[in-house]
Parts: sequence; structure tokens; C-alpha cells
Amino acid sequence: MRYEEPVYRPPSEANSLLIQCTIGCPHNRCTFCGMYKSKRFRIRPVDEILEDIRFARLFYGADVVRTVFLPDGNTIIMRTEQLERVLRALYEAFPRLERVTSYGASRIIIRKGIEHFVRLRQAGLKRLHVGIESGDALTLERIRKGATPEDHIKAGRMVKEAGIELSEYVMVGIAGRQRSEIHAKESADVINAIEPDFVRIRTTVPVPNTPLWQAFRNGEFQLLTPYEALNELRLLIERITCSCRFLTDHVSNYIWLDGRLPDDKEKMIKAIDEALKLPREAFRPEIIFNL
Repeated sequence: MRYEEPVYRPPSEANSLLIQCTIGCPHNRCTFCGMYKSKRFRIRPVDEILEDIRFARLFYGADVVRTVFLPDGNTIIMRTEQLERVLRALYEAFPRLERVTSYGASRIIIRKGIEHFVRLRQAGLKRLHVGIESGDALTLERIRKGATPEDHIKAGRMVKEAGIELSEYVMVGIAGRQRSEIHAKESADVINAIEPDFVRIRTTVPVPNTPLWQAFRNGEFQLLTPYEALNELRLLIERITCSCRFLTDHVSNYIWLDGRLPDDKEKMIKAIDEALKLPREAFRPEIIFNL
């Protein structure tokens, strides 16, 4: 297998075979993200990708691989016929394969259009992981996300219409202290408009050598305390009315939650209220590295 490191995947893809189809991120301007700063974005030749798939079959065996994730940051940017070839090769190589997933960005989803995703779903793409980060327009502009709340809604609905599972990510604390309430409420509004299958939470931790880190060090960005982050999370959960699986499945978070909304809303809020009673030393440090 050939990888250009570092290679990232969601925690939910921990047991997935990684087939790197693109290198880096075509946007690569988000102020909070340092994942792809060392890479020049490019699409790998399809023949190389197919060679990796053949090698993986020889190395792991045809019947072992059940899930596959396609790094790097926006593999869906590949031409439809290229990704169809990759997907077909994966299902041919691994007869027991159940799921292939990828990251995707809202603007790229919109640019590609519904037909692209219908064809990819037919070829076997089962799930997309999309970071909306915030539903607050000003926050999205400040973090240079390259998308508006309206973009996120349009893209999310397009993925759902194509029949692909959608996992949306919200960053607790990304709006700072002053816009915390607005961020929580408007993020919930975007989630409700999309109705994704999954909502996954990441709590904001400034990463060295990013613009957000510099703003934090300069005092321009106020990082939420554990209690403020939990209250923001609580408000977000309160405001979500659509049916989805809601998870805080990442080391950045101050509490572990995994349940269905709206069914488990009261249970989740109760768990947060209990966590709010804990002493400060019960939580992780506000700054952690190697996320």
C-alpha cells in the first residue's frame, strides 16, 4: 500500500481499509485545520489506485475487508467515471464489502451535482462525511470555510436525495465565546433543514501553526471552558428536532454521548447536566496535541 502521510480518517472508520485516492485538500484554507498543510492537492492516477486495491486483496485476503474509506480531504472531487472505476474495483476485490465512504465539502458537492452522486451511490458509495462546522454565516466566514449555511443545506439535501448516508460534523466552540449561543442555535437550524443520518461533534482545540492558533495566542479568539462548551452542546441538542444519530465520538470532546434524537434527548441533556457538576480536573486539558 502506498500512502502519502499524514493520512486522516474519522474515528468511525478505524477498522476500514484506507485507499488513498487524492492527496491533500483542494480548499485547504480553513483557519482551524492543519491536516493537509504539508501537501499539494492532487488526484492520484486511477491505475495506481487500482494497483493498491489489488495489493490490499493479496495482503488482507478477499473475505476480510468489510468497510473502506477513501482519503484525503475531498475525494469526491474526482471525475465520476474515475470514482466509479475505483468503487467497482473495490467491490470486485472484496466480495464481502459492505460500505465505502469518503470526506466531502459542501461547495464541491454542489459543483458536482446530483447525477454525480446518484451514479456513485449506484457504484457503491454508501456514506459521506461532511463538516459544516457551524450554521452561523459570520462564523463560517471567519473560519474561511468556503461555504455558507445555505450551501450546507443545499449540499446535504443533495446527498440525501441521491440515497447516500450523510454524517455532518459540528464544531463546538468554533464561534468563540461571544457568538456561542448564535452558533449553537443556527447550527441546529442547518441540521434540522438537512436531516442527516448522523451528527458528530468535535470540540474546538486550536492546532499549532494554524491561523486559529495564532488568534488564540494573540487573545483574539476566546476558547470555551469545559463548562461553556458543555452548555453550548446542551443548547445544540435542545434545538435539534430532526431524527438522527448524535455522537460525540472524538477525544476533543468533554463528554461521550451516543444516541438517537429526538428519542434520547432527555437522557443526553441529563448526562450533560451531571457533567456540569464535575470539578475542573475531571476534564481534559483545554489544549491537547496530536488530535
